[in-house]
Amino acid sequence: MFSYFYIVNICVILVFICLFFITRRTNKRWSKINDYLGKVTTTVDSIRYGNLSTKIEKIEHPTYQNVTDSINRMVETLNDREKMIIEYQSELMRQNKLLESVINSLSDGILIINEKFEILRATPKILNWFGIKGKDILGKNVFEFIQPVREESFEVSELKNTEIFIKHTPTNNFIINSEPLTSLEKKRYVLIIKDITTEKEIETLKEDFVATLTHDLKVPIVAAANIIDLFLAEKFGEISEKQKFALNSMKTSNQSLLELVQILLETYKLREQGIKLVKSDIEIDPYIEEIIEEMKPIAKDNKIDVNYFPCQDVKVINADAVQLRRVIKNLISNAIDHSNTKKSIEVKTGTYNGGITISVIDYGQGISKDEIKMIFNKYYSAAKKLRKVGTGLGLYLSQQIAVAHGGEIIVTSEENVRTEFCVKIPN
Repeated sequence: MFSYFYIVNICVILVFICLFFITRRTNKRWSKINDYLGKVTTTVDSIRYGNLSTKIEKIEHPTYQNVTDSINRMVETLNDREKMIIEYQSELMRQNKLLESVINSLSDGILIINEKFEILRATPKILNWFGIKGKDILGKNVFEFIQPVREESFEVSELKNTEIFIKHTPTNNFIINSEPLTSLEKKRYVLIIKDITTEKEIETLKEDFVATLTHDLKVPIVAAANIIDLFLAEKFGEISEKQKFALNSMKTSNQSLLELVQILLETYKLREQGIKLVKSDIEIDPYIEEIIEEMKPIAKDNKIDVNYFPCQDVKVINADAVQLRRVIKNLISNAIDHSNTKKSIEVKTGTYNGGITISVIDYGQGISKDEIKMIFNKYYSAAKKLRKVGTGLGLYLSQQIAVAHGGEIIVTSEENVRTEFCVKIPN
């Protein structure tokens, strides 16, 4: 019995000894795991705070080493990405500075506003014109500084070449344009303000010069025309046929010069007063035939015939006889100048929905597509190509007269084949 208890005690002691060694070994193992987890935690915290140079030291354990290598590779990848991001940020900053320099160097002023008209950003030009410094302008209502020249309601999105008055710069003339920033969630508008003071002054000087010059020119031209008429009427004695031919040529040239001066005057009046029409019913056939008779001497000098092809459905047109005559004569004269063939110029009448058409057709050099877009612009002249005299105002004035009638002039052309100017007048 004693031996039995002895053996049992010995076994219990051995079990405790085994447990002691097992526990000690396990504690060491857990201690290593805790140390390793501490290093991993320290590394992750360093990464979180931006230190991408931290790495876990190699550990001679296959399981730990795999984790260590994965974490170290992740750190290296993050480090590479950070360098790329820094490079992109530097390049973006350089581009932004360049763009800002370009915008600030523009002669136009640019500002950005929100839907409440509050200024979010402005260029130095705007600050100068508005008389305000730096960030003091931010949040201000743009209409504290500007107001339209014409008192009328408008939408900010509809500001297109609208004249404005800037309170701090009252002596200058400005226009404003707006463009919405559609790529943003919130409504934003870019306002572009342009100082047109110099352009206005030049335009005024030019118009005043033209008005004064043409008025002073008209008097001697009319006087010369009257003297020529007196010579042709033989008020100063008989004249020979050769003299009569020379005087008629002088009369034609003088008439062309008078019409050129008249176009300049009419264009000036158009800007100042607009076109005032005095409409009446006009018998179209004799009216156009009379105009063609007036133009025949000029056409004959260029060895070109002008033929009229009336439309049986067109008898009477309601229009301003003086102004419409100016349009038709200008189109025929234009056709004569630009006909480089001896083919006849055709004048035709016709109809369209609710109106009458008068077309002048020539078979000369034609007009390019690019020129068609510009020929009705003020002071644009295709005559310079042929080294001929021309202000470019004739077609501009003709179009304005047609528009005043409620119509328009349409141009179709094929180069070196055919050109047609079609005047549409509602009836």
